[in-house]
Amino acid sequence: MIGRLRGTLLEKTAPEILIECGGIGYEVTMPMTSIYALPGLEQQAVIYTHFVVREDAQLLYGFANKVERKLFRLLIKVNGVGPKLALAILSGMSADQFVSCVAHDDVSTIVKIPGVGKKTAERLLIEMRDRLKDWQSDLLTPATDAMPLVSGDSNTFVSDAKGDAINALVSLGYSQAQAEKAVKAVFAADKGSEALIRDALKAML
Repeated sequence: MIGRLRGTLLEKTAPEILIECGGIGYEVTMPMTSIYALPGLEQQAVIYTHFVVREDAQLLYGFANKVERKLFRLLIKVNGVGPKLALAILSGMSADQFVSCVAHDDVSTIVKIPGVGKKTAERLLIEMRDRLKDWQSDLLTPATDAMPLVSGDSNTFVSDAKGDAINALVSLGYSQAQAEKAVKAVFAADKGSEALIRDALKAML
């Protein structure tokens, strides 16, 4: 089991990154909330991981801290919720925001996440209510072990930030039309792809 990686961040193509650790490059899929917290390229980063082995693939999911990983692991235990849907949930809201939705039976917010219908949302709230009874945020990464928190806006803007943002939203489960409409609504020439993704997700939830 690969539980944690510390290395040099080589690529960020949301929702995936490439991080080099000891000469080996690991492809890791991350929720957008974690990608926002990553430092710039060629900088050192620490991510907590969840390793999934399937018949046709070996997949590595990464998180900014243990809290996000813990919630991801609880989510994929819910009937009908796989890693992709769990990533979509954590990309649309923080762990604390999701816990708040569960505490307040906020179905209306949950159903705005791609792939979550009313029945799935209701099942999520019911099953997660029991699993989050003892939820604590004291698993946050200690400051001495955490990656530096840097806004995605500080990175060099790519020429096709709009296209990258649309592709990322489609990867998270939104339709091409939804992604294009959301990105178009928040687009500004001075925004990088991560800022566009973040603002588009906020606008849709």
